[in-house]
Amino acid sequence: MSGIGSSLVSPPRYRSRPPRPRSEGKRTRIVDAAMRHFAEQGYHAARVGDIAAVLGIAKGSIFQHFGSKDGLFFEVYKKAVRSFPRYLDAPVEVRERGFFEVLHYWLVRTEHLLHEDWIPYRVSLLGNYGTDLTLKREINRFLMAEDPYGTVAFVRYGVQRGELLAEMDQEMMVSILDWTMERFQDALLTEELDPGLFRRQGDPQEKKDARITQFLDVLKRAIGA
Repeated sequence: MSGIGSSLVSPPRYRSRPPRPRSEGKRTRIVDAAMRHFAEQGYHAARVGDIAAVLGIAKGSIFQHFGSKDGLFFEVYKKAVRSFPRYLDAPVEVRERGFFEVLHYWLVRTEHLLHEDWIPYRVSLLGNYGTDLTLKREINRFLMAEDPYGTVAFVRYGVQRGELLAEMDQEMMVSILDWTMERFQDALLTEELDPGLFRRQGDPQEKKDARITQFLDVLKRAIGA
């Protein structure tokens, strides 16, 4: 759950054309194969030709649908993050306990979700850290426009419950939550997906739990009522 927006204009090459109905199935197969390939190989080492070979199609067919390797990865990234749960998808009993209990629930669940399906999380990390600046700007624009994690509704929920500062600009709180949660959850994930990206390996569970508690305490001081 992550991401803040950029106001920069997106490069035309990433603007995808609406697919024709008969080509939608082929696009889906390409994206599914590309998601695994990017997750396994990384962004820079991934090859469009290898994806085409797995599917038994011409490389040019992929470029016809997505324009470029960047355009293909962007579609893969969007599918990955759209598969993640939204904040308010937490169980009812957790939501009833409040805003920060929902955050705690998802932070504790981060590594469990990874074990259920590591591929979209790996793609998300590649989008956040393993792509060039131009593509990262496009990713930021998508996160701002679509709000795939439901951060806006979640912040409103916190304000309505009286747990967040009513006098603080809600867009500011959304940005703070997106930015800090993205970085902290990435730090929890990268021990297994990208060892060495963050300087913590082999932390005992007690230490991870303590860091989650400390992180939430800092967030409460920043935006809590």
